[in-house]
Amino acid sequence: MAFVITSPCIDEKAAECVEVCPVDAIHEGEDQYYIDPDTCIDCGACEPVCPVSAIYQEDFVPDDQKEFIQKNRDFFKK
Repeated sequence: MAFVITSPCIDEKAAECVEVCPVDAIHEGEDQYYIDPDTCIDCGACEPVCPVSAIYQEDFVPDDQKEFIQKNRDFFKK
């Protein structure tokens, strides 16, 4: 998984990230967006356009947001 969307996205859903993703890797969930780890090409286009700074490269997800790595994986297991 290249990028992860974290808690600032919850109930925000501005969708700028969806619009710039060249491979349609970002999907809408019930309370936030998620990045499909199998589709993401690690281009980073989504990160700078996020109005709430919720997107991080997986290796740089803040410690207090690490649970969102698993939350993202679980979303795509459905």
